[in-house]
Amino acid sequence: MSNLKGNLDSISLIDVSQLLNVNRKTGMLKIISGKLQGVLHFQNGEVIHAETASDKGEMAAYQILEWTTGSFDFLPAAVNAPTTIRRSVQDLVMDSARVSDSRKRLHSLFPDLTLVPWPKLAGDALLQGLKIYGEDKKVVPWMDGYRSFQDIMDTTGLNDVSVLQAAATLNEAGRLDAIQPELTLRVTTLKGGIFKKADHLEVAERHEHFWRAMGPYEFGIERLRLMWPKGPAVDSVQFTAMEESTIAIPKDLQSAWGLEEGSVVKVRPAP
Repeated sequence: MSNLKGNLDSISLIDVSQLLNVNRKTGMLKIISGKLQGVLHFQNGEVIHAETASDKGEMAAYQILEWTTGSFDFLPAAVNAPTTIRRSVQDLVMDSARVSDSRKRLHSLFPDLTLVPWPKLAGDALLQGLKIYGEDKKVVPWMDGYRSFQDIMDTTGLNDVSVLQAAATLNEAGRLDAIQPELTLRVTTLKGGIFKKADHLEVAERHEHFWRAMGPYEFGIERLRLMWPKGPAVDSVQFTAMEESTIAIPKDLQSAWGLEEGSVVKVRPAP
């Protein structure tokens, strides 16, 4: 077993973990599943630490154990990792199945992580009488009607189960909606003139009506969040009579953001 490696099409990670457990192996199990990578650290057959790009500890282990495609490679070596998991492999496998079921249920409620959670109540009234604890409760302040689920995950470092579970509890109580304000538009150049400064973004008036029909934006939109090749950017916006499929951006901002005429960008209201 010193060179245990294989493909997940022929054996599951749960079976591999149980095999290492039975043989009381110590070392590192590396897993690659498409663009995802993870590692499980074993000490005398027990998983003591796990890591993925987005998680560490038990949640990382649960995430890894769900992967069904890819390859694995076990490297026997002395453990050089913190002990973040103190459960038997059998318990870890059982809890992994529970978390997997929760993840599937939550993603059926919120199938797109670009959705934006919008609480309908403010202050203490939002959580009154509801059972939201621990990491789930940390999510709530970030649900402001502007950040998407993915934004909240990236900002807080919490995983999808924690973020979506908090949203599901509020949604089931009728205190939260998940909206989709994101539009895909094509870049055109905003030209200035004697009576018009090219110092803002412009989109069609129809999009203002579309957004203002959504609760968080009913009192008006002054800025837009635009996703460009290097990340998000925020700038002021004006709504005009123009082609609905386009967004007009000043030439200097196009250059700064690595865009050009005809580029496709995703936009939504920003605070």
